[in-house]
Amino acid sequence: MKIYQSRIFEKKVKKLTKTQKESLDEEIKIIANDPGIGTEKKGDLRAVFVHKFKIRSSQYLLSYRFTENELELIMLGPQENYYRDLKDYLK
Repeated sequence: MKIYQSRIFEKKVKKLTKTQKESLDEEIKIIANDPGIGTEKKGDLRAVFVHKFKIRSSQYLLSYRFTENELELIMLGPQENYYRDLKDYLK
């Protein structure tokens, strides 16, 4: 499975520490093995899945889309204003 990152995802990952990146890599592996693990969104965010996980004590959301051979990582961030920013990015 090929994994692609959006530009906004890359920028967020650059700001993470090494241990946070390792935790993120584990979550991405989990998603790659079972893409249906996240919650599929409806309405404007149709076909976008969101996976919630914790790094230390902070909860992060990771949005992604997938097809048979591709996984596109769209956005990473905390809950606050996440869905608003995701809608703005996808427009």
